Amino acid sequence: MATQLQQAKAGHLTDAMRQVARREGLSPETIQKEVAAGRLVIPANPIHLAGALVPTGIGRAVSTKINANIGCSSVRSDIDGEIEKMNIAIEAGADAVMDLSTGGDLDEIRRRLLAECPVPFGTVPIYEVIVGRDVEQIDCDTILKVVEKQAAQGVDFFTIHAGILREHLELLDRRVCGIVSRGGALLAKWMTHHNRQNPMYELFDDLCAIMREHDVCFSLGDGLRPGCGADATDEPQLAELRTLGELTQRAQDNGCQVMVEGPGHVPFDQIQYNMEIQQEICRGAPFYVLGPLVTDIAPGYDHITSAIGGTAAAYYGASFLCYVTPREHLGLPDLNDVRQGVVACKIAAHAADVARRFPGAAEKDRALSAARAQLDWKKHLDSAIDPKTARMMYEEACAHSRISAQPTRDDYCTMCGKAWCSVRINKELKDARNAKL
Repeated sequence: MATQLQQAKAGHLTDAMRQVARREGLSPETIQKEVAAGRLVIPANPIHLAGALVPTGIGRAVSTKINANIGCSSVRSDIDGEIEKMNIAIEAGADAVMDLSTGGDLDEIRRRLLAECPVPFGTVPIYEVIVGRDVEQIDCDTILKVVEKQAAQGVDFFTIHAGILREHLELLDRRVCGIVSRGGALLAKWMTHHNRQNPMYELFDDLCAIMREHDVCFSLGDGLRPGCGADATDEPQLAELRTLGELTQRAQDNGCQVMVEGPGHVPFDQIQYNMEIQQEICRGAPFYVLGPLVTDIAPGYDHITSAIGGTAAAYYGASFLCYVTPREHLGLPDLNDVRQGVVACKIAAHAADVARRFPGAAEKDRALSAARAQLDWKKHLDSAIDPKTARMMYEEACAHSRISAQPTRDDYCTMCGKAWCSVRINKELKDARNAKL
């Protein structure tokens, strides 16, 4: 079966392309053209597509998408809990989910999550490769078997850390935080022990063959992404990015869909350059960024620091934002952390779409504002990016003010009351002007 990329290049429109076009309000031909050019991906493993998956497009021609990470660990393994996190993330607006499990029954975790997941589903195969063995024991045969197995299970996209090379490691001495990517650190340790090149790089054509067979999208991992602002845009990061540009072309030449992962921690003034240099080196392949976090001093609030960076990143060139929860750098997220992380990321993505004038984005803001101006609380709350939280706060305010929590067009402001409400006064002034006409 041909991949979405191969079919697009052949001029064929797939059902997945048509579905993406309908969701985005674009023509199917636009989607086909963008996929063919490698500027848009539709991570849709045919096995998952035959089940719960609703196809999603990721690229600059469509709305900015966001991802939520979940997964069991050796510290905490609860499949039902991770399914609940996945459902909360999707309910809150996540466009994709990654299972980063490193503990528990990984096959069963993937099987159950995939069976219920309606959005693109990603994994990091090197995590399973390392479970139950020392890093030094990793061999090429094991890597390929794990990748083949996960592809056959229906995973839609893989993070593959093939861009971190042995010669890059000597560039790390000046870094404050070294290697913060788990996949990058594991492979750096393997290369150092064996004095050999990154096996993911050496196996790249074999990986392409597997991923082409199952139409699994590459998410080329940034093993040398900066883990703090001081390390941003340094030589190790850019050296790896140049390798990722080479691998992007190789994967596309092999018929595989590709997106590229990026930083990380990036001071605000460096975000534009980071987005633009990736677009240049990787020839427009969709950029998937973690945050980026614009400051390092906000543990407990990193969903905010990442949302600030995420808006800029998506405006200047990123297509896919990975959420960061309030518990980033502190511990594993709970259900509330997942919701907060997704909503903050969704706000960043939407703000960028408004700024880049993506069709329909500003209209959502206008619709809520119009409802607010009319004191139409029901429409106001229903139009919110997180109606559940907005409604809860509104009802609490009503209870405190001892007014009805059943919204009507004639309700007055829950902050100002009747006499002081500027919105109500504006309505009265408008009604008075209209009465004179």
